[in-house]
Amino acid sequence: MSTLKNTSRTGSSPQDAVPAGPKPARESATLNVFSHAFLVLWVVMAAGPLLWVVMTAFRTSGDILSDPMGFTTSLHWENFSHAWTEANIGLYVINSLTILAGSLTGTMLLGSMAAYVIARFTFPGNRFVFMLFAGGMMFPVILALVPLYAVMDNFGILETRHGLMIAYIAYSLPFTTFFLTSFFRTLPTGVQEAAMVDGASHTRTFFQIMLPMAKPGLVSIGIFNFLGQWNQYLLPLLLNNEDESKYVLPQGLAALAVNQGYRGDWGALFAGLTIAMLPVLVVYIVFQRQVQAGLTAGALK
Repeated sequence: MSTLKNTSRTGSSPQDAVPAGPKPARESATLNVFSHAFLVLWVVMAAGPLLWVVMTAFRTSGDILSDPMGFTTSLHWENFSHAWTEANIGLYVINSLTILAGSLTGTMLLGSMAAYVIARFTFPGNRFVFMLFAGGMMFPVILALVPLYAVMDNFGILETRHGLMIAYIAYSLPFTTFFLTSFFRTLPTGVQEAAMVDGASHTRTFFQIMLPMAKPGLVSIGIFNFLGQWNQYLLPLLLNNEDESKYVLPQGLAALAVNQGYRGDWGALFAGLTIAMLPVLVVYIVFQRQVQAGLTAGALK
């Protein structure tokens, strides 16, 4: 009996045995190599064209045409001065910044106010209004170009800076409101209720309490709106195309590329592209942490 007990106690079947070996470690290493290789490939595909544009901006037109993928042997900074003055890139940049200052401010102000009311107040039609803003994101811009042109022409704001600002605001407002509505719903209600008990008005509560609390979300959606409005080409092409002195930067770069031909100043063209990329890169680098905090705020609640 003792022999049988010892045998049953110490014996084990082949199914119960757990093979020990380096197989999991090998699989993890293979997965890491594959993921890192994919990330490296993605970085090359994303950053490669940008680096090529920047390097080409310092080359002469002859070098670009003879060897487009070659490297520069000397830095030709005059390409940037030619682009800024002779190609009117400086004028286009000023026009873009002027329009963007009004459109981005209007988009953020109106979008945050609408989102705050939808998120924090209950009233008849609240859900319907929110769905209207959400539905606006599914409406392609190109479908409304003809009626938009007619409406703006009837109001007398065609070929004007403020008319273009209004168009930018109208097309940026749905996504801004949709995004900020979800963000305002994640904010604590106790601070708002305490402010109302202390006698603060709705306007003061919004601007002095709720809006500073929503700073990560405002910065995030502000970056997206900045990128979309800075790179906007279709709306200016339709609504602001008669006077070349009023062109925004994408229009100016497109016109410069069309007029280049084989005898054009290709170095100035790539210098203009580099100038167009700089504000986007600077804004994202400066507000990178705020963008990440705004995108993950709802998930970390």
